[in-house]
Amino acid sequence: MRSIGELARASGLTVSALRFYDRSGVLAPARVDPGTGYRWYTDDQVAPARLVAGLRRVGMPLAGIAEALAHRHEPAVVHRLLDAHLRRLEDGLADARRELSRIRALIDPEEIPMTTRLVLDRADLAAAVDAVRFAVGADPELPALSAVLLEAGSEGVRLVATDRHRLAVARAVGKADGPEVRALLPAGAVDEFRALLEPGEGISPEAHLTVAPDRVEVSVAGHAVAAATLPYDFPDYRRLLHVHVEGAPAYRIQVDVAALRGALTADDVPVLLREYAGAPVEVTVLGLDDRGGLRVVEPEEAADPDGVRVGVNREYLLEALDAGDRGQLVLELDGPITPLAVRRPDDADAFSILMPIRL
Repeated sequence: MRSIGELARASGLTVSALRFYDRSGVLAPARVDPGTGYRWYTDDQVAPARLVAGLRRVGMPLAGIAEALAHRHEPAVVHRLLDAHLRRLEDGLADARRELSRIRALIDPEEIPMTTRLVLDRADLAAAVDAVRFAVGADPELPALSAVLLEAGSEGVRLVATDRHRLAVARAVGKADGPEVRALLPAGAVDEFRALLEPGEGISPEAHLTVAPDRVEVSVAGHAVAAATLPYDFPDYRRLLHVHVEGAPAYRIQVDVAALRGALTADDVPVLLREYAGAPVEVTVLGLDDRGGLRVVEPEEAADPDGVRVGVNREYLLEALDAGDRGQLVLELDGPITPLAVRRPDDADAFSILMPIRL
């Protein structure tokens, strides 16, 4: 048996860290002296303790450390956990770089140029706008959500919109010249930009986008529309993407949009009525049929604990179907408290997430 101090020296963990992981149920001692409370460990616990120490050094969350330790004899499972954590670290570093660039520009705006120019396919940019516009908020007390976030980088632009109840993300790929920069566009400006992107005979297939923190301009065939950006901080939407989008959903179901829309708008469609902010909300409950396909669940079945159920705002679901319509869409279900994801089967960069409603 090894004392807690001996295990600390052998593993690289401190004594206080070993006590913490014992209290957390991650790495319990083999024996605790009932009289003195001293913790004792076996030689077989040295390797797990070293694994915990390594994961701790790279900032793995406690839940991830516990899961890795529980599956340490299943390399494929642990590798997936490590890959997911590495993606989080890389995304966090990218976010930090963008924020530091913004801070540098605030300190010395003349020294750090923040303008990025992009050449995009006009139709792709229009499709990206259409994919997120429905999720823009309208609450005057939350002006940062009454807008579309535009993130420009080396591979094109990402558009993001949310009203807290739903989130929509889309990307348009193109050539970029300049640093990574983000801008918050008011909804009215987004609608003006979209009008400029309408198809027409003889119109250039390219759209030129100039993005700066305080101004965005879209130009097509010599016609340009510019707008000032909003001075608000957009919510950290990436955390939700890590939790839901990068995970493995329990069910991925391809649906025919026209058929599902017909089922949701039929005169006898089953709905639950809930109240939100003093107004009634129609809730559609989705579940699985006997063949694993999607079906609209009757209200009396909504609380069935043995079935897969998720309730969403019916109007929001219809808008998500319209925004992502390509004939076929993929719906991802995990259960009653996990957001419902709506994806295009041929475009991993365009999707929306609808927050569930308690059944």
